[in-house]
Amino acid sequence: MTAGDRRFLFLQGPHGPWFHRLGRMLQAAGGQVWRIGFNLGDRVFWPGPGYIAFTGAPQDWAGALADHLDRLAITDIVLYGDTRPIHATAVQLARARGLTVHVFEEGYLRPYWVTYERGGANGNSRLMGLSVDQMQRALDPVDIDLPDSPGTWGDMRQHMFWGALYHGCVALGARAYRRFRPHRDLTVGQEFLLYLKSFLLMPLHRAQRRLATFRIRFGGFPYHLAILQLDHDASFRDHSPFRSTGEFLGVVMAGFAKGAPRHHHLVFKAHPLEDGRTPLAADIARLAHDHGLAGRVHFVRGGKLAHLLTHASTAVTVNSTAGQQALWRGIPLRTFGTAVYAKPEFVSSQPLDAFFAAPDRPDTRAYRAYRRFLLETSQVSGGFYSSRGRRALLRQVVDMMLSSQDPYAALSPETAAPRQQLRVVK
Repeated sequence: MTAGDRRFLFLQGPHGPWFHRLGRMLQAAGGQVWRIGFNLGDRVFWPGPGYIAFTGAPQDWAGALADHLDRLAITDIVLYGDTRPIHATAVQLARARGLTVHVFEEGYLRPYWVTYERGGANGNSRLMGLSVDQMQRALDPVDIDLPDSPGTWGDMRQHMFWGALYHGCVALGARAYRRFRPHRDLTVGQEFLLYLKSFLLMPLHRAQRRLATFRIRFGGFPYHLAILQLDHDASFRDHSPFRSTGEFLGVVMAGFAKGAPRHHHLVFKAHPLEDGRTPLAADIARLAHDHGLAGRVHFVRGGKLAHLLTHASTAVTVNSTAGQQALWRGIPLRTFGTAVYAKPEFVSSQPLDAFFAAPDRPDTRAYRAYRRFLLETSQVSGGFYSSRGRRALLRQVVDMMLSSQDPYAALSPETAAPRQQLRVVK
């Protein structure tokens, strides 16, 4: 099928102008493009023609989508994340019709890459069924040095800005899209206020973070790092055994109290986009007291993970992609949820108390092979939120979308050419 025969239907994307830029590039390649929007934020970030408003009730969505697929003769569906209800329905309908589903996600190898897959992401990714041995065999024709994993995320401020603007638009358009229901538990107004509050409090949070990090780095004690996620993140919500971060905090604290040497400390590192909807600091202080760990537990609000990983003895997380920064450094890692990188060669399955007492070390050669495989297939240099990141992303991802091959087939002998370079995105 040529580019001129492709008919793309976009659903919801990352906050900001990324999806619109991508649609324009696909049109320049000869494809036809439409976007279904569910609120005013979707409309504002898709100016011009090709926009279709869905104002029906949630129970009307499957029928309306089926009608659009038929009427427009859609060949490809493009979406960001595959588990929110409207996207899960779309993926199901697309599979039944044999359509190609292009799924974007935050990078499995953050911060300077994003993820592009077909059919599903995270726990629904094709990576879940691939072994490290299969990846190593696919890499046999490839012999290049790949870039190191940077320790900073270059577009955090832009991410927060676009998020606040998007939710503000959604709130303003509530009357026109009165049946819209966000895929998260909070109302649109609450989401907007949380984004705005986080954006305004960045200077205060930065000062608190630097003080906490200073105490840890110069405290002279061994410590274990717990990497936290957002309760409403798709990986946590749909691919973990926990209903809330509070449950995870309790499990980690109990395992640490039982197994860790008494002179070791425990550090909880919040997600950079943690917005205060969960009282993490209060919960951590209470649990530390309950488990007799007062004075040995620390909380760091957001910020860069690399500074804390430098001296960490181990790391533990539910299924955060940030866990791979620990693996890249050879730090023992324990996960709980379904994760694309949770391979037995380099992620521990020990009981948590045993892990804190004497952790299994990862097979770093196996992890490097896994990482090389991702950089040659589904990880695309660039980002959704900064203009520089979007430009870098467009240079590669449009050709990947127009290809007849799934990204994970990109290492066949006919196409095994070096593809990735590090693009510093700020």
